[in-house]
Amino acid sequence: QVQLVESGGGLVQAGGSLRLSCAASGSIFSINAMDWYRQAPGRQREWVARINSAGTTNYADSVKGRFTISRDNAKNTVYLQMNSLKPEDTAVYYCHAGISWGQGTQVTVSS
Repeated sequence: QVQLVESGGGLVQAGGSLRLSCAASGSIFSINAMDWYRQAPGRQREWVARINSAGTTNYADSVKGRFTISRDNAKNTVYLQMNSLKPEDTAVYYCHAGISWGQGTQVTVSS
């Protein structure tokens, strides 16, 4: 079992930046890809970005060019750098690996 803990959320003005972190512990050897998802109030959880063990990244169209996912294998941590934030990016952001989910971190973007 893998445990995931997100951090780095907060309140930011439109156009600003935040960096989210996801620290993994437990059976980390089983981790291949790690993903970020988000869920806005009243909406379904949606996939945001993925990075696999080779470092290959993929992004949802809504964040492509603004968000960057990266990983530090030495720290067992995945990051999501979010730039040019928009009010529609407001959501709880979750880290996901295998069958494990983090508790989420709130990101609020004011207009």
